[in-house]
Amino acid sequence: MTQLINDTGFVADDWTSGFRGWEAVTSSSYASDAGYGVDVANTVGADQIKPYFDQVALIRIDFPTSHDGRGFSIARHLRLLGYAGRIRAHGHVLADQYAMARRCGIDEVEIPDALAARQPEPQWLYRANWQDFNYQSRLRQPA
Repeated sequence: MTQLINDTGFVADDWTSGFRGWEAVTSSSYASDAGYGVDVANTVGADQIKPYFDQVALIRIDFPTSHDGRGFSIARHLRLLGYAGRIRAHGHVLADQYAMARRCGIDEVEIPDALAARQPEPQWLYRANWQDFNYQSRLRQPA
């Protein structure tokens, strides 16, 4: 089981359309199909996903370990390319990484229940004000 987290804390998952594997999406023709979720590894580039922007409603990026930041880069690149749908980090994301995830364009985080037990909701809520504690924004403000 997993736990979904957004700026309001631990929430029930409202995504009911399921997920397709990246290989299934790229090997099949879904030209008339839209509104699905897709699972992508942290080795899939945002440029590879771009042709499917009109079809994919949720992109779930795998985070196999908490010390591999490629998923953050993919999410940021997806946003820079114009993807406006939901982006979900899936896997080993730590509460301390939540603010970075949100600044990169990730909307929500899905973690294993065991990780949620070690990092309960108050730890995630402490970082939910990710816009207020952004040193880069403070540096950009005129003196």
